[in-house]
Amino acid sequence: MADSAQDQDREQGQEGAGGQAPQAAPPPGPRQRSVRVTMAALMIAVMLAMLDNMIIGTAMPTIVGELGGLDHLSWVVTAYALTTAASTPLWGKLGDMYGRKGTFLASIVIFLAGSVTSGAAQSMEQLIGFRALQGLGAGGLMVGAMSIMADLVSPRERGKYMGMMAGVMSVAMIGGPLVGGTLTDHLGWRWAFYINVPLGGVALAAVITLLHLPKKPGGGRIDYVGAALLTTAITAAVLVTSWGGTEYDWGSGVILGLIALAVATLAGFLVVERRVAEPIMPLGIFRNRNFSLITLIGFLLGFVMFGAMTFLPLFQQAVQGASATNSGLLLLPVLLPMMLVSVVTGRATTANGKYRMYPIIGGALIPVGLFLIAQMDVGTSRLTSGLYMAVLGAGMGFLMQLTMLIAQNSVEMKDVGVASSSTTLFRTIGGSFGVALMGTIFADRVKGSMTDQLGAEGAGATGGAGAQLDAASLAKLPDAVRNAYEHAVADGTNAVFLLGAVLTVVVFVAAWFIEEVPLRGGEAPAEAPAGTGSAPDLAADSGTVADTGSVTDSGMDACVGAGTESGAGAPPAGTRESVSIEK
Repeated sequence: MADSAQDQDREQGQEGAGGQAPQAAPPPGPRQRSVRVTMAALMIAVMLAMLDNMIIGTAMPTIVGELGGLDHLSWVVTAYALTTAASTPLWGKLGDMYGRKGTFLASIVIFLAGSVTSGAAQSMEQLIGFRALQGLGAGGLMVGAMSIMADLVSPRERGKYMGMMAGVMSVAMIGGPLVGGTLTDHLGWRWAFYINVPLGGVALAAVITLLHLPKKPGGGRIDYVGAALLTTAITAAVLVTSWGGTEYDWGSGVILGLIALAVATLAGFLVVERRVAEPIMPLGIFRNRNFSLITLIGFLLGFVMFGAMTFLPLFQQAVQGASATNSGLLLLPVLLPMMLVSVVTGRATTANGKYRMYPIIGGALIPVGLFLIAQMDVGTSRLTSGLYMAVLGAGMGFLMQLTMLIAQNSVEMKDVGVASSSTTLFRTIGGSFGVALMGTIFADRVKGSMTDQLGAEGAGATGGAGAQLDAASLAKLPDAVRNAYEHAVADGTNAVFLLGAVLTVVVFVAAWFIEEVPLRGGEAPAEAPAGTGSAPDLAADSGTVADTGSVTDSGMDACVGAGTESGAGAPPAGTRESVSIEK
């Protein structure tokens, strides 16, 4: 292809030398406007997963009051996060094998099926099971959108679009609690799930109509053994954090057996991934220092984000007396700074190609914000708690989307799909562990505090650990019981956020070891720092299709114009047909 392109260039040059007008350059590929429209379709799909996470937080107290007790609360979130984590690498592999568009559409359909059945659940057990189905689809939404974005846009331009993606995700985070609270107060909590159906229909239509990616030959094999071992290890470990000290003693046979199962299956997974021809998670990628650091940071960010969005609404409704709708409004101090900082840092990264300082700033702000939130009690004003949450939101804004960009830019193009799915996987695993462990600590602290204040008999007035968490139900309790319960919930909230503050100090430390690998863009990247394992200069492969079906950076820069009007530097005809977008 390269030889024929060079011959064509020579022929055009000879014609120009002979006085004839040179042939017009081939069309520069999809217009920037078309790329933006396609990105909007991807963002709608991502909004489904993010909106669902945020909606469930403000609806949870009402759900717990209707379907079951506090002991099951964390599993509504954990079941979703578990199947999301387990399915994420599978979706990434299926996209590499059979094409990203088809697998992306399938993930939307499965997600919508889980949404409808979750809304129809008649018991907490049913809801947990249907949330697991919903999470199975959600696993393909994030990794699919990020991988398709990597196919369409170079890393240098990707910072801008990831900033937009962060903005959309933040809008979902902001709108989710508000929508969830409003729906719960006026239509019932089931509509917190049914609302996904019209949004999903729009996403399906947009992706089917606008996005055209190359079809895959269908070769390759899925590492089912590795996937099963990884899923078992994650599930066993989450069960340990969820059941240990609550359902079973830490020294019980069940907990010790689960620990042994988690260790054995994780060891088996590592052995299989080293030997299998097509591993679901190539272990060699972890030799890349930036990638390894980002997966660690992503794990801890997931731990904090899922936990904060689950337990802050509980504090606001049970302690501050907010309704479901108002608790959504009270989350704005954490969500608005997150959105604004994400968009600004994304655009700044695109403008100057620098990103290393942002994880350091974010890593400093997050533990400070969590520590401040851990100081809130029944006497803390909403203004004060809002200021504390704003610090956390700003810190998360510096990191949420840049982690994906840094991971993708640090690996070779053929590993972008793996990098995307692995980054999403570890963030989701962190969320699973975070909600499970925080839920265990929260329930234990609430139960212990109630018993200390009222005795075992008085604590039973709220259903043990507390069956009702919404403000309306708490208002019906005797004053002494209600006051004790408010203090107990505050104690539980303090404990979980203090844990988050301690753990996220690691984020700040890890951020200092990230190296500034130049972002790939229209020009050949400078040589990467030694030891980073970053992608080599791919200019020689301009416009060719990588193993994952991605278009390499300099070729795609020409396809999207690399931010210019002329699209100068476009490769010869025939090299940009790998990816097309309906105009």
